[in-house]
Amino acid sequence: METVNLLTVISIAFLGSFGHCIGMCGGIVLAYSTIKIEPASSKISKSAAHLLYNFGRVLTYTVLGAIFGGIGSVVRFSNSANGILLVVAGIAMIFTGLSLMGKIKFLTLIEHSFSSSTLYANAFKKILNSKSNLSFFILGMLNGLLPCGFVYFFAIAAASTASPIYGALVMAIFGMSTIPAMFSVGFLASLASATSFRNMMMSLSSVAVLLYGVLTIYHGYGFITH
Repeated sequence: METVNLLTVISIAFLGSFGHCIGMCGGIVLAYSTIKIEPASSKISKSAAHLLYNFGRVLTYTVLGAIFGGIGSVVRFSNSANGILLVVAGIAMIFTGLSLMGKIKFLTLIEHSFSSSTLYANAFKKILNSKSNLSFFILGMLNGLLPCGFVYFFAIAAASTASPIYGALVMAIFGMSTIPAMFSVGFLASLASATSFRNMMMSLSSVAVLLYGVLTIYHGYGFITH
């Protein structure tokens, strides 16, 4: 899996989670914290609920990673094809970084309205109103399917591994790296509104995505020329 540096995945996901992920999904965390968790619940009970929700997200991301890794393995027929795939992935990563910076609307254009479907909306509403422990896990799984440019970026990285196993690993690590931020939102609602802190983390993750995109293009060029 030389095309994907797992330390880079962890760094980008961790930084981005305090900027992009809190902005995108923080509202959901605050909503289920208010609706599904009783104020009198113990800290252990609340922690278990948040962990179940986050583990549900990670499971969805892992499955998506395996799918995209499998797709990447199908289209990789030769060194030239490998290189082209990596170059395209690198360009998409650069667009993602610029979009996270607010320079272009790349992520807005590619985020489709899967979440607006009646079936998804009804399932989400039903799970949100349930108080069972399993409902937190299922809610996390549904949350993992929400349109999100950051998830798309890591899906591209998963595809570039050309392996269902490594693709799943990339997305699993991505999901786990976002847990600290999303877990914190459940207890510290102020994080969701700390605009200056979020902007700083967003800027750092944007630069990291841009650099990773350039590195991916370099790897792709190497495949094509050698």
